[in-house]
Amino acid sequence: MSPAARSLLNEWSPPLLLDATILLTALIYLFGWLSLRRSSPSLLSTRRLSAFLAGMFFLWFAIGSPLSAFDEASLTVHMIQHILLMLVIPPLVLLGAPSLPLLHGLPQSLVRSTLGPFLRYAFVQRAGKFLTHPLVCWILAAVALLAWHVPSAFDLALRSDFWHDVEHLCFLSTSILFWWPVLQPFPAEARWHRWSIPLYLFFGMFPGAALGAFLVFCDRVLYSSYLQVPPVFSITPLTDQILAGTLMWVFGTFVYLIPAVAITLKLLSPRDLSSHACSPRREPHLEKFSSASASPPL
Repeated sequence: MSPAARSLLNEWSPPLLLDATILLTALIYLFGWLSLRRSSPSLLSTRRLSAFLAGMFFLWFAIGSPLSAFDEASLTVHMIQHILLMLVIPPLVLLGAPSLPLLHGLPQSLVRSTLGPFLRYAFVQRAGKFLTHPLVCWILAAVALLAWHVPSAFDLALRSDFWHDVEHLCFLSTSILFWWPVLQPFPAEARWHRWSIPLYLFFGMFPGAALGAFLVFCDRVLYSSYLQVPPVFSITPLTDQILAGTLMWVFGTFVYLIPAVAITLKLLSPRDLSSHACSPRREPHLEKFSSASASPPL
């Protein structure tokens, strides 16, 4: 380990509040999942639990682990954080179908007196319906990605802990919205026909691929902050930028293409062609539980 890397690790201190929040969220989900499994064993599979907990682990690894000690000294490390926040954590969290376990894991008095009525407000429901429209999801994710990688905004996030946190929050929240129409976690309803989702993913790949390619082929260091710190991995800032761009370009392309191909193959399968492939995608067991229990605990 280089002296610069050792120095960064020595200066790093764990974000205790963030780590506690991530752990508490995981425990609330686990408690709610266990509660639901006791009443309906087939309702939520262990795969959903594993996906959500994996999402929480990668969230900690991205912004709560010693990895964050290097994000101000290496664009590649910073890009790994962004990729986790945009392409890994959101799908895992949504695959966990988090709404029911989290609602059942929270104190029921709080859910019935405060959270439930808030979620039933007409304004909240209209806002949720607007924000989860696929076109809005695509635009918000693309704008957040490109805007925060403008050199002035990126360097601002590197200089300020507050804006760095805002940047990460923007990436995570808009990416959850982006993946919402793809995975449609309960109780989401399909807003577009299912056959449009591969196209949605295909066009969603373009902003990250274009940005990654630009970083790879740019002949100068875009973010001046990385010129002002000693290298921690024995590579030049320009090489670091090329590695970061390659990571975003290649890894991002595969993350978008794999579900697009999987959905396309499913839609083209004889069984799916014979059914109503364009109808809203729902999960019958969750739907049955929700209606049978009158949407508890709201």
